[in-house]
Amino acid sequence: MSLIPTITVTPGAAARAYGQTAGATGSGGDAAGSDFSATLQRAIGAAVGDGHAADQQAMGAISGQGNLTDVVTAVNRAELALQTATAVRDKFVQAYQDVMQMPI
Repeated sequence: MSLIPTITVTPGAAARAYGQTAGATGSGGDAAGSDFSATLQRAIGAAVGDGHAADQQAMGAISGQGNLTDVVTAVNRAELALQTATAVRDKFVQAYQDVMQMPI
């Protein structure tokens, strides 16, 4: 019986790892805002790219050149990206509504 290794992640290590993957510069407030917008822009671009890839796979399958497994995989990725984008949008709308309902 094998044991599953336990990994302990400290907040500092998590922040450094996020900075490396997100391309954060760590140079202040403007960098944080631009990093967020750049990350959001990359995520939206990836979702659109997944949709285009699904369209191309579907068109290939219709013309008889595609593999059914590739088509299903591409469509599922596009569907997941759309569901994620919708969930993020809903969270933004909820956060906006919460801020607007705060007493001044």
